[in-house]
Amino acid sequence: MPLPTGNVPWPPPHLKPALDTMHAWDTWWSGDPDRLESLYGGSTIGGLDPKPVQFAGGVVGRLARWWWGTPTGAGERRTKVHVPIASDICAGSANLLFSEPPKFTVDGETTTKRLDELTDDGMLATLQTAAEIGSALGSVYLRPVYDKTLADRPWLDAVHADRAVPEFVWSRLRAVTFWRIVHEEDGQVWRHLERHEPGRILHGLYQGTAGKLGRAVPLQDHPDTEGLAGVVNDESFVETGYQQLDVAHVPNQLSRRWRGNQALKDLGRSDLDGVETLMDQLDETYSSLMRDIRLGKGRIVVPNAYLHNNGPGRGATWNPDQEAFAGIDMLTGPDSGKQLTVAQFEIRVQQHLDTAADLINQILRSAGYSGQTFGLGGDVAVTATEAVSKERLSMTTRGRKILRWRPALAHAIEALLAVDQQVFGGGVQPQRPNVEFEDSVQEDPLQLATTVEMLTRAQAASVDTKVRMVHPEWDDPMVQQEVDRILQEQGMAVPDPMQTGELP
Repeated sequence: MPLPTGNVPWPPPHLKPALDTMHAWDTWWSGDPDRLESLYGGSTIGGLDPKPVQFAGGVVGRLARWWWGTPTGAGERRTKVHVPIASDICAGSANLLFSEPPKFTVDGETTTKRLDELTDDGMLATLQTAAEIGSALGSVYLRPVYDKTLADRPWLDAVHADRAVPEFVWSRLRAVTFWRIVHEEDGQVWRHLERHEPGRILHGLYQGTAGKLGRAVPLQDHPDTEGLAGVVNDESFVETGYQQLDVAHVPNQLSRRWRGNQALKDLGRSDLDGVETLMDQLDETYSSLMRDIRLGKGRIVVPNAYLHNNGPGRGATWNPDQEAFAGIDMLTGPDSGKQLTVAQFEIRVQQHLDTAADLINQILRSAGYSGQTFGLGGDVAVTATEAVSKERLSMTTRGRKILRWRPALAHAIEALLAVDQQVFGGGVQPQRPNVEFEDSVQEDPLQLATTVEMLTRAQAASVDTKVRMVHPEWDDPMVQQEVDRILQEQGMAVPDPMQTGELP
């Protein structure tokens, strides 16, 4: 299919439910209180009275009934506190997947060497970013990109799900159009559309409005796209050198919200889906605690006789450090009303913290993670086995996500090798690699050494097996070299006594 033609609505209307939901997830992920108030109408609701609005029906009334939808009263300062647990969940998800770089295995020494160069060029940071984006928005896209003025190799780029218009067939990505706003001025919006199809990428520049795509204009009409004008052919596309689609779609989890919507069911689900109300209540709990702290500040109520008159129109002040007061009657009998009154309210710290802890545990459990993954329970030294046991829920979620990341990442690497061969040449043979994810929980060296020592005493493992236990990341030649060195140091590397001379 070609790029869109005519002044069509943009983004496409069928994506509106997903984009609205992604906007809410993105707002929680950003952790910006101003954006949260704007999302739920807490800052202003069209100048309407807050109480009638909260009893209203429809979307406005529903959002206003959230705690973040409660407007701040006139003349009052905002006292709402936000706990950034959404960003902690998304970052924790990325750390579970890519705390260690994945291992890619391909055939051929030349291809292996070139792939090592491509993966060592900041790919781990890109994958961590992509995993966090996917955790927040429900899915993420990986595409190979290159710029000969910046580097002599291509690299992977992560594209956010709310900037993509995908097309699925049998839950497989068939084509996708990425878009970005390159310029806005006087109500005019310039968009760059990049449509990926098997074997080619189409580029288009459009001048329209906030809700309409507008008309197509030449790529050279804007500085951000003029460089593409010399790359595309007469039909406004560039060949990728890869016969399949060069984009990999990585859904975070199975979508529950849109399972009945044929156009949206394959978009994926955010880790924040379903816990928005709990996060709203967590913020309310912490804000209530801070309110108790503000109200619990010790205050002294004094009669007017104790105040110092600052003059007409300047009010009066009280000096709590003044040692003597002249002209004040005794504070007994009829003058008892002139006594000082101290106000000190109780601060309900433990009640608030217990409520917040329960909400946090419920949020993490609903998102699929163990509290131990996020430091809940204290920093107690444990073995790797104990850590996995305590974080079983997180490890299960990690394994479920790896099932989606492994084939998508293998597809992206194959496309990356194909683009590298197409653009930069060389003896690289594009092929789909074998992808292995490293353990996110590393065994303690002392515990591992103790295990190996016990196996040695029991004569229950060979030198080869013990070397592989200590160095699971080594390949067969490296393991064999280490085994030979150990045998030589122990004096066990002796020639075969049955060999008395050279074989004929």
